[in-house]
Amino acid sequence: MSPIEYASSIAIRYLDEKRMEALRNRYLSLRKQTAPALKWIYGTFDAKALREHLEERIGRDYEILMVHSSVNHMMPMFTDTPLQFVRMLTDFCAERTLAMPAFYFGDSALGGAYATFKRVPRFDLRRTASQMGLATELFRRMPGVVQSRHPIYRVSALGPLAKALTSGHEYATTGAGLGTPFEYMANHATCILGIGKPMQVLTQVHHVEDAMGDAFPMPRTYGEPLDVTIVDGSLEIPYRLTPSNVRGRHDVWRLRNIMDRGDLAEWSFHHVPLFATSAADVTKTLFHAAKRGITLYEPLGS
Repeated sequence: MSPIEYASSIAIRYLDEKRMEALRNRYLSLRKQTAPALKWIYGTFDAKALREHLEERIGRDYEILMVHSSVNHMMPMFTDTPLQFVRMLTDFCAERTLAMPAFYFGDSALGGAYATFKRVPRFDLRRTASQMGLATELFRRMPGVVQSRHPIYRVSALGPLAKALTSGHEYATTGAGLGTPFEYMANHATCILGIGKPMQVLTQVHHVEDAMGDAFPMPRTYGEPLDVTIVDGSLEIPYRLTPSNVRGRHDVWRLRNIMDRGDLAEWSFHHVPLFATSAADVTKTLFHAAKRGITLYEPLGS
């Protein structure tokens, strides 16, 4: 684990959301102040150079490319705009399907998604912005992009499998389990790619725990179900949001010890972190591990 990864894991464990946001803003401010030095040390690259690097590193042997990204954390080495970054990805995925998270975790001042929907139990699919970075919001708004109907774990997609990937999310009882885009990605040739983000953002790791439910070898807590209306243009779709949490401290870095290193690639390009893996490999590995009582969670109090 790198020093930055270690510091991040400690901050997540001990800081509340408000302090985490303040720390994040301080970190980005420091990067901006040291931009000339960072460029001199690590060099710069544009969208074209990044595409060439991806073609060499991950190739094209997949049907779906699920991208987790942070343009902020690509700066100052990345010299193009977020829109140029997104356009590069759509061109790179020509004749394949590009997907991105468009998650919405509610108003942090109110206490998150559940508290936000408890106050106003409506989710406007088209008007509610993604909270996963500017690139994901630009992609979500592009012509032809479709979205899964879920008030929290919404996924955007463009390409031949986009409709099938996003369909039916409103009927799933969990955000990442059975009947969700994460199950679809696990059942198809899906490359999950992180650009500017470490493995910490790998949402696919939650597919197994949601799919297994009470069979998952860690106890869960359930909150009071909340009826939410998903608004998609003129359509209003009822959805029952049931809060559920694994009673443990999530430690995604354990995946490095559970997963075959050949199935989980981590590297950097001009000091920008990248990772790549297969959705099927992540799900298969964590499912078999859970059957043996091994998870990415530490019991509370440990």
